[in-house]
Amino acid sequence: MGEHAEQAQETEAKARPQRTPVDWRRTRERTVSFIASLVRWVGLLFAAVLVLHVIFVIGEANQGNGIVSFVRSWADGLSLGFKDLFTPSDAKLRVLVNYGIAAVFWLIVSGILAKIIRRVGGAGA
Repeated sequence: MGEHAEQAQETEAKARPQRTPVDWRRTRERTVSFIASLVRWVGLLFAAVLVLHVIFVIGEANQGNGIVSFVRSWADGLSLGFKDLFTPSDAKLRVLVNYGIAAVFWLIVSGILAKIIRRVGGAGA
């Protein structure tokens, strides 16, 4: 009876596929790289909304349009303290300068944050 138990265990061990070990270092690097890339894309998206708002204002887009008002509402929130940083008399120039600075701000900040995330997380450049 002991022989049968040993044979059954050997057969069961042979039938089970071997698990490959998880490379936790590579998994961490991929996760950190994904998060850093996500931060960069979010910053790029924020900058794109701000630039789109500038284009709509300079091009005198219909303010009653749903897309224009949607972009304007998001741009107002994303402009942070830059919305009234400079106050030239021309409204178009005011929007161009202030929202343009806000767009550059988001690009720079997201780039710096992505680098910090990669360095702290141990992922390569």
